[in-house]
Amino acid sequence: MAKRGGFPGGMPGNMNNLMKQAQRMQRQMEESQKELETKEFKASAGGGAVEATVTGSKKLTAITIAPDAVDPDDVEMLQDMIVAAVNEAMDQADKAQGDIMGKMTGGLGGLGGLSF
Repeated sequence: MAKRGGFPGGMPGNMNNLMKQAQRMQRQMEESQKELETKEFKASAGGGAVEATVTGSKKLTAITIAPDAVDPDDVEMLQDMIVAAVNEAMDQADKAQGDIMGKMTGGLGGLGGLSF
């Protein structure tokens, strides 16, 4: 006769372990996300003429412009350097977030021997 309830082969125990591991990963991810939000990423353009600082939560917190970068006859160049510096800083924040996600999801292959 078949047993009532549960899964054959001891699956309930594995399911409990799987749930515990998923909860642990979720806590680790939340902690890493909070840590990332407080980090600052700086990037420069134009040989350091423009520097942008963003947080891990992608908030622009500072723009530094060297006085010699301000040329009233070439405002477009300054604008381009600002855009380049901000984009590079944002890319750094994205990469850091991707690295965190990679560390967290890299262990998924070992979850209870399941393969996706």
